[in-house]
Amino acid sequence: FTKTKMSNTIMRAVGWGKVDVIIGTHRLLSKNLSIPSLGLLIIDEEHRFGAKHKERLKVVRSSADVLTLSATPIPRTLQFSLLGIRDISTISTPPKERFPVISVSCTFSKRIIRDATLKEDQAGGQSFFIHNKVKTIAQMARRLQDLLPDLRVGVAHGQLSNVALETVMLNFLDNNIDLLVCSTIIEAGMDIPRANTIFINDAHHFGLAQLYQMRGRVGRGDRQAFCYLLTPKKKKLSATAAERLRNIQHHTSLGSGYALALQDLQ
Repeated sequence: FTKTKMSNTIMRAVGWGKVDVIIGTHRLLSKNLSIPSLGLLIIDEEHRFGAKHKERLKVVRSSADVLTLSATPIPRTLQFSLLGIRDISTISTPPKERFPVISVSCTFSKRIIRDATLKEDQAGGQSFFIHNKVKTIAQMARRLQDLLPDLRVGVAHGQLSNVALETVMLNFLDNNIDLLVCSTIIEAGMDIPRANTIFINDAHHFGLAQLYQMRGRVGRGDRQAFCYLLTPKKKKLSATAAERLRNIQHHTSLGSGYALALQDLQ
């Protein structure tokens, strides 16, 4: 949400060496940005960087130390670590008063969605509903609003304007929305302790790392959280998809991202 004029001013200051620490998105990997005497590069949520970004990082790495962070290391990074090409360190101690998220795989059920959402609302909490199809997300939101007429439903996805997206997210943060119907835009970086229930629609379409990251959006306070992995009623899942869902249900302990990443690598 940084305005273009401000962003350009910051980029020029970085290029002139007038900034000691710069924090940014993928924009920092732009070819038109040169950072003189770069000594340390920290990459958070490494799994969100694609092949082109990695090629750009190779250029940067020649002159800087690199620390990559991820709850679920991507297979290539994990393989490098297991081969001894890169060092790896794991933090397995969870924050105090955290509980593992109870994960349930089930077919799409209005009853389950209604009961779980109302239970969360009565406890003073909020819920996420992941529907990663922008064309039908408004239709899904209307279905859920009809199912839960007394709750406040909001919609968030990456094709909204900056102003509209910021407004709905601030409303969710301020507890003015009970159920947020959204795309995978909330996959990383969201920390809302009141949100303790998440539904992931068509869960069989997501990878292990994505499922783990989305599940991590709930249970960030001192209350028990729940994750419902929803699949279509009359669809037979492929063996790979079924295995992914079994793994995400099995690995529920805090800090289990490393074990999931090993499964992903296999």
